[in-house]
Amino acid sequence: MSEYTLKSARYIARELMEKMLREGSVAVDATMGNGHDTETMARLVGASGHVYAFDVQAEAVEATRARLAQSGLTDRVTLLCRSHAEMSEHVKAVPDLIVFNLGWLPGGDKTVTTLLSSTAAAVRQALAMIRPDGMVVVCCYPGHEEGQRELAFLEELFASLPPQQFNCLAHVFLNAGAGAPRCYAVQKQETYRV
Repeated sequence: MSEYTLKSARYIARELMEKMLREGSVAVDATMGNGHDTETMARLVGASGHVYAFDVQAEAVEATRARLAQSGLTDRVTLLCRSHAEMSEHVKAVPDLIVFNLGWLPGGDKTVTTLLSSTAAAVRQALAMIRPDGMVVVCCYPGHEEGQRELAFLEELFASLPPQQFNCLAHVFLNAGAGAPRCYAVQKQETYRV
């Protein structure tokens, strides 16, 4: 048997995207990076769905725009060179799924990372915005200083959510060390109404 059953945080996030999205879904890529998740979500939501993708770096937006154009998926996505902390101002539809891949732009400047201040605001917005039975998925990389702060915030926030309103799951390899990536999945209870 050559394939591992227990897989990485990014793999778990991808599996959850595939389970949560279908034709007509609305999704948010809160940290578009090079557009891999944006492209995957655009395929999954189909022609009648829509994806909103955020990144503060113009380089990320342009890389994603090129990826979507090559795949013929541009019309399914709204690209925003904005902070994910502004999500609720720009996404007027009710999302089925909101995905965060924290850290830095792969292949980019590693001194430019997501910041606790904007991540905290964005994750709180995401929890309020998703539909009942919808999900927020966060991949966190605590191998750098700001990532450690984001991790502490996420652990405290998700542990404090009322179980009558949210189901919260943490995926972490316990023997991989303190800086190993983690994936959090938070699903709003179907019966929860604001």
